[in-house]
Amino acid sequence: MAKGLQGFSWTMLLLFCAIKDFGAWAMHSVVEGPGLGQPGDPALLASGRVKRGWVWNQFFVVEEYTGTEPLYVGKIHSDSDEGDGSIKYTISGEGAGTIFLIDEITGDIHATERLDREQKTFYTLRAQARDRQTDQLLEPESEFIIKVQDINDSEPRFLEGPYIGSVAELSPIGTSVMQVMASDADDPTYGSSARVVYSVLEGEQHFTVDSKTGVIRTAVADLDRETQDRYEVVIRATDMAGQLGGLSGSTTVTIVVTDVNDNPPRFPQKMYQFSIVETAPVGTAIGRVKAEDSDVGENTDMTYQVKDEEGMEMFKVTTDSNTQEAVITVQKPLDYESKKVHTVVVEALNKFVDPRFVDLGTFRDQTIVRVSVLDVDEPPEFHPPSNLMEVQEDAHVGSVVGVVTALDPDTANHPVRYAIDRSTDKERIFDIDANTGAIVTGKVLDRETAGWHNITVLAMEADNHSQVSRASLRIRILDVNDNPPELATPYEAAVCEDAKPGQLIQTISVVDRDEPQSGHRFYFTLAPEATNNHHFSLLDIKDNTAAVHTQRMGFNRQEQDVYLLPILVVDSGPPALSSTGTLTIRVCGCDSDGAIQSCNSTVYVVSATLSPGALIALLVCVLILVVLVLLILTLKRHHKSHLTAEDDEDMRDNVIKYNDEGGGEQDTEAYDMSALRSLYDFSEIKGGDGGGGPGEGVPSGNLTSELHALPQWVQSPDLDFSVFKDYICRKVEQADEDLSVPPYDSFQTYAFEGSNSPVPSLSSINTWSSGSEQDFSYLRGWGPRFRQLAALYAGRRGEGDNEES
Repeated sequence: MAKGLQGFSWTMLLLFCAIKDFGAWAMHSVVEGPGLGQPGDPALLASGRVKRGWVWNQFFVVEEYTGTEPLYVGKIHSDSDEGDGSIKYTISGEGAGTIFLIDEITGDIHATERLDREQKTFYTLRAQARDRQTDQLLEPESEFIIKVQDINDSEPRFLEGPYIGSVAELSPIGTSVMQVMASDADDPTYGSSARVVYSVLEGEQHFTVDSKTGVIRTAVADLDRETQDRYEVVIRATDMAGQLGGLSGSTTVTIVVTDVNDNPPRFPQKMYQFSIVETAPVGTAIGRVKAEDSDVGENTDMTYQVKDEEGMEMFKVTTDSNTQEAVITVQKPLDYESKKVHTVVVEALNKFVDPRFVDLGTFRDQTIVRVSVLDVDEPPEFHPPSNLMEVQEDAHVGSVVGVVTALDPDTANHPVRYAIDRSTDKERIFDIDANTGAIVTGKVLDRETAGWHNITVLAMEADNHSQVSRASLRIRILDVNDNPPELATPYEAAVCEDAKPGQLIQTISVVDRDEPQSGHRFYFTLAPEATNNHHFSLLDIKDNTAAVHTQRMGFNRQEQDVYLLPILVVDSGPPALSSTGTLTIRVCGCDSDGAIQSCNSTVYVVSATLSPGALIALLVCVLILVVLVLLILTLKRHHKSHLTAEDDEDMRDNVIKYNDEGGGEQDTEAYDMSALRSLYDFSEIKGGDGGGGPGEGVPSGNLTSELHALPQWVQSPDLDFSVFKDYICRKVEQADEDLSVPPYDSFQTYAFEGSNSPVPSLSSINTWSSGSEQDFSYLRGWGPRFRQLAALYAGRRGEGDNEES
């Protein structure tokens, strides 16, 4: 390290001397005019003389100067300066007066601060030369630049870290993993300060790096993820092209080794043992086995299969996609008595095989699974399993239908007992022998009632009734000819009076409830009692039907209107059974076409019927009559109610109802009190005839029209209530005579509240009937709640006094 620093110091010293010499050379160059003219300008050479102007050029200053004295940058000088101090030099611009200072007399410029090229590469300033006495410009102001000279003071840096790359295991040598890049803040155009080279500090046993591009590659071909799945590689970047004295930086690169399917599945054990009871149903899982695979991801996906024929017949292997386990299940029923141990060969193989690694070996493995069948106490088994029996329907009670047999499959071979499930034979038509299993009839059978019987037979161990087996048994009842044939229906036929011989009257068919195996065959003939019949003949058509024909010319229904023809029907047996049926033949009158018109036992058929138009017209007429009747009744009822309303006014129509709530005692606008004060004025009624008595000079029919207002609140000592009596009596009489008027038997009596009431009655009826003067002035003393009432009655009292006076 000491040798490196010493070499760096000598390099900096030589560089500074070269820059200083170059600046001194530049300062003695002549620049014409106010600009920065170049030496050798043709205008200057042709004139043969030199104008006054600045003598200076571009300056350079080294960055990161660490000396104690200000760093000399350069000197500006005007050719008009004679060295007498009459010219004053000044500078302005970036860093003037702070970073850069100038000697006003000599024009020497010094840097007072440490500069960093990585922060600012150059400074632009302007130089002036003034007369010290007059402060006037002697030369035009001119611009110059001070460049900061770079040194190797910045190390390379990896700015994009941290770096993570990946490479597949078993990749060949030189496989590209990833690329790293370092940046150097030094000036790439000056020297080798920014020229970076790469190298591996750690991990060079497995990886290399390209010194110029920074590409990392594998150095070996046997990277194994199962051995080591990641590597930490340290990459170094050095500037100065790796020369002595260059700066360096490093970064750590994480390289993940990805998996390939290079490992076959392997069973941890070469043999597995499981046990299962012999009664396990098909589909029951026996156990699980799993082959291990060192790979990861989809490279561990595998499938399982049974390799031996015996195992394939009895067992089934499926793959659990979530756990990658082999699930062994029962494929056929097991039997301990037949075989106690089963051996199954299970093979595991990878689902996805990489062809690049086939030469590494077979990607499959096998193991042996031994399945032990456990013995259990099983219920008896029926032998043979046939479930169909037959019996003749005429079999006697107790006849044997068949025998069922069941055996205990266990090695103990317990005795078996039999029974019938009575829920399937509620009528107890069959019985079974508990020891032998013989099924016998318990009742008389009838195939026509029930041709099939389905029963369930139970077989159980004699000493353990919980071990029960069930067998469904179908018993077919075989037919015997025990039902005679019968006419299909009670046939009735009709024959015209003018019928001719040989005319077909009726075709007859029969039914038979029996079902012989060879099919039905019926024979038809007239019954013996009809042998003397000369009117009709019977012909057997040989297809289980017969035809009845006329045998004579014409019939007379006046002589005989009904003929009864007995017909004998015989089946084919065995044994042959027969029955006699009667065909009823009626003699009827027919038209010329042979259509029946009437028979003596029926009414004549009226062929002429009403047309649809006539029916509609008849209905319309009936509807019009009904509407007219309803209209007349409605008008009559309305007219009667109108007359009653005009003659007799209902007193209840004058009741005024106030069901809204006012604003209190002070609210005088809520009610129209005149409506209460201007109803029936009985004083006017009484004095209407010039002071006559009630009813004098007033027609009784106009009494209702005269009562048009409530009584005024004016007391009259000589008021007569006979007008009320006459009015009520007339109303009662009218109501009794008119039955269509509802009864209005409601009469309200307003009387004095009682002798102990501190307040006298205010009823208008009582007031008029008393005949004495009342003073309502005391209502003013009842408080504000009765103020409106006091104003009403007291006010009316005052008005009455004024009228009397």
